[in-house]
Amino acid sequence: MKKLTLVAAAAAVVLTGVGAGAAFGAAAPPLIERTKLFGNPSRSQGRISPDGQWLSWLAPRDGVMNVWVAPAADPSKARPLTAEKTRPIRSYFWAPDSKSILFINDKGGDENFLLYGVDVTSGALKTLTPFEKTRVQMMGASRHITDRVIVGLNNRDPRWHDVYSLDLKTGGLTLILKNDGFGGFDIDENLKVRSAYKARPDGGVDVYDVDGSTIAATPSESIPFEDAETTTSIGYTTDGKTRYWIDSRGRDTAAVIGEDMATHKKTVLAQDPRADVEGLMADPKTGRIQAYAVNYLKTEWTVTDTAIGGDMAFLRSKLKGEIAITSRTDADDRWTVAVDPVSAPSATYLYDRKAKTLTKLFTTRPELEGAPLAPMYPVEIKTRDGLTEVSYLTLPPGSDADGDGKPDKPVPMVLLVHGGPWARDSYGYNGLHQWLANRGYAVLSVNYRASTGFGKKYLAAGNLQWGLKMHDDLLDAVGWAVKSGVTTPDKVAIMGGSYGGYATLAGLTFTPTTFACGVDIVGPSNLNTLLEAIPAYWESGRTQMYLRMGDPRTPDGQAVLKAASPLFKADAIQRPLLIGQGANDPRVNKREAEQVVAAMKAKGIPVTYVLFPDEGHGFARPQNNIAFYAASEQFLARCLGGQAEPFGSALSGSSITVPEGAPLVPGLAEALAAAGAK
Repeated sequence: MKKLTLVAAAAAVVLTGVGAGAAFGAAAPPLIERTKLFGNPSRSQGRISPDGQWLSWLAPRDGVMNVWVAPAADPSKARPLTAEKTRPIRSYFWAPDSKSILFINDKGGDENFLLYGVDVTSGALKTLTPFEKTRVQMMGASRHITDRVIVGLNNRDPRWHDVYSLDLKTGGLTLILKNDGFGGFDIDENLKVRSAYKARPDGGVDVYDVDGSTIAATPSESIPFEDAETTTSIGYTTDGKTRYWIDSRGRDTAAVIGEDMATHKKTVLAQDPRADVEGLMADPKTGRIQAYAVNYLKTEWTVTDTAIGGDMAFLRSKLKGEIAITSRTDADDRWTVAVDPVSAPSATYLYDRKAKTLTKLFTTRPELEGAPLAPMYPVEIKTRDGLTEVSYLTLPPGSDADGDGKPDKPVPMVLLVHGGPWARDSYGYNGLHQWLANRGYAVLSVNYRASTGFGKKYLAAGNLQWGLKMHDDLLDAVGWAVKSGVTTPDKVAIMGGSYGGYATLAGLTFTPTTFACGVDIVGPSNLNTLLEAIPAYWESGRTQMYLRMGDPRTPDGQAVLKAASPLFKADAIQRPLLIGQGANDPRVNKREAEQVVAAMKAKGIPVTYVLFPDEGHGFARPQNNIAFYAASEQFLARCLGGQAEPFGSALSGSSITVPEGAPLVPGLAEALAAAGAK
């Protein structure tokens, strides 16, 4: 591939290529089509109804993901239950009485989610929360009170969710508690509100007992700021006598705590010094915890109840990969079980506990069976100040002949940064990893400081460190990859969404020669304007965000935020940048993209800006994902020299617009013209 130099008035942006074959040990593997990786899965989210009579899953109907149901006795008689035409259904759940399926959806990515119910027998659809500019919250459901659920609605005050009982048959809403200042509530198995959580000015949280619609005047529990992100009540046993907590108070990593509600004595039930407890299995009849999961390098389940010990051992003996129990009947006689082999598409099974039989229901993406998918390697990387970053590396197929997790010779690499930042990357099948590895790149995902799941100290190590130590962690990961022979310093791109998009902008502005190029997806560029525009329903977490990022209410805080904002260093950008944005994003307003694009244009620095008018914080419609990743891989191929699938019909059905810089991505302008897009 030729070297291309784009010279502007204030900066020279250089794109180089190494040749598609350079990343692979021998011949490059066949390209996996984008549609197989990012198009609709054949089926996903398989579940069994509480009464055991029905199986359900998500699958395409006229090209849009919808809910399907089938008799549990005969899955071949599946039929579509919903008929969404534009916006895919991304999650759903069974009503407790098994008579209907509930799901939420928004419009164009605005995150004003409404709740819908659809009758399993008739297919009749009902909008259960028919309000504009309202975001519903599911707050509680019961295994034995099956005709109603508890929901939260912020249609009275967008900051706070009032608590309602929702009659599933009639759709009637009955106000239980008017909320003026509480960020969350605990609901027990009798659908009673037991506790209310209120943020304090110091960033901590107070927990108040609730009796009916009356909230106690003084708190029964106090959670300090340093524990507020890692401590919460997670539910009650069916009899209401025990409350469970995920709790980091008095320790670093969050443990499972059982609280006797009569004496308020607390007992540690599960803990791990490496990572927070983050997954639980509970008996559907009693609500008592039966197993817990800790996710350090990989997810590890520990069984605490012998009643399911044999079942878990049986599943581990029969299924190879990461196992998850996705639903259980009320009788607890059948489970749906998902298994993720990581380097093969996941599959879902129906498990009969009594017969000890597994029946395969479906493979999520059968079109990937036999495709050259790559393994993922967990690695531990030391930061310059001695912290340990749990990270995940995927290598191009054929680049690691001895399978030791290091390529035979250095290859181009994409540093793929997770969002949040209060979230984490995990081990498992990852479509972005597989796509990038197939194109010839090593892919490294890093749990930099501020990532969740590794204890409160690791989380707090990121406080006020946007663009500082959090960015150093990413640089240290790149340094590790270079030192380990994974890549070379001149062949590393940075890419990510949300905070990962911010990290991309920070990488190209704060360290302008470290990365060969960057792909920013819905990333903020100006932290002061980001915090000005956060959704109203984030009000209860506002102070915590300020304490972790910088407080815009004070001059010092504004200065911290400005110093960490890539926008004000946009004139330092020397390397190619591709930006993707949803026009309706309520979290990272499109102004964040437009500000940095305008700043670069003012300095004569080239940039490509891709905007989707029907998307929000990330891209939900597969047509839009396919279109954006088509542009991204051409961009990366020009920058790093990997393989790229031609655009073909990649923009068909997408709402893609490119307000700026289409000619900078090979083939994009022509593909837009062919698709009739702008």
